[in-house]
Amino acid sequence: MKKRQLGKQGPMVSALGLGCMAMSEFYGSSDDAVSRTVILSALKQGLTMLDTADTYGAGHNEELIGKVLKDWTGEVFLATKFGIVRRPGEYARTICGRPEYVKQACDASLRRLGRETIDLYYAHRIDDTVPIEDTVGAMAELVHTGKVRYIGLSEPAAATLRRAHAVYPITAVQSEYSLWTRDIESQVIPAMRELGVALVPYSPLGRGALTGKLDRQQISQSGDLRPLLPRFSEKNLPANLVRTGVLFDMAAAKGVSPAQLALAWILARGDDIVPIPGTRRLDYLNENLGAVDIILSTEETHILDQAFAPGTIAGERYTPEGMAGLNR
Repeated sequence: MKKRQLGKQGPMVSALGLGCMAMSEFYGSSDDAVSRTVILSALKQGLTMLDTADTYGAGHNEELIGKVLKDWTGEVFLATKFGIVRRPGEYARTICGRPEYVKQACDASLRRLGRETIDLYYAHRIDDTVPIEDTVGAMAELVHTGKVRYIGLSEPAAATLRRAHAVYPITAVQSEYSLWTRDIESQVIPAMRELGVALVPYSPLGRGALTGKLDRQQISQSGDLRPLLPRFSEKNLPANLVRTGVLFDMAAAKGVSPAQLALAWILARGDDIVPIPGTRRLDYLNENLGAVDIILSTEETHILDQAFAPGTIAGERYTPEGMAGLNR
């Protein structure tokens, strides 16, 4: 597995990480035994970064990873998050970045993970009722006490990132980024590169829309979040899927899968980018790992850039409630 440095002052991690959210909720039912197999297989193949959050399955995701890591003695870089507060089984949320909550959430995550230190701790969303300086100040204290090694922000605006970085070095920004979602290219990515901050894209495969395997009937099953999202509505999804034809045709011509090509496009955007495609299937994991060896020509990159130009995908990424704390 190829490696990349996570930020100007950060550690070396695998060029791809593994997003673990779907192993607990939002994409239909899951099986802990299968998830365990996928996580261990990823680690054995050199994928070192696992990504979770305290809100995924109301702590279940962190507990799952904690149990898996009891049997793992090799390298691992564990990232988790705080700040989205939900009742178990409900989508409704509040955003909390209060200093006292930051510390409470960290202690709770450490207990569930069964670890003494979190490698990378993110503010999951930006609480606009609390100065970012206060939130990051509390996160910095966690570093000083040895409970956290590096800190990050998820979905910040460029100005917020600069203010946060002035308090304590931000190692990584986690934001949705893919051919389907390119909002951060105009302001956030330039700010990150100015400050030496890495980008960790989540949903790099457009929540399955860029894989060629999206089953609209299957995602309508109970527990799958996607039908609630504007981009996956009956109005927007058909037109959005038409745009993926360019990706699928190029993938066929190169002899790779659409998912591999979509990930290769992101990896080619810069060595400071470490995508975290999520999956709970072993075959999809192995497919995704193959993306690190794909090289795109300048012409191929240009074709994809034009076909998925920013603003061409119809619909917001989340419901109005889900947009809370984004780009703040």
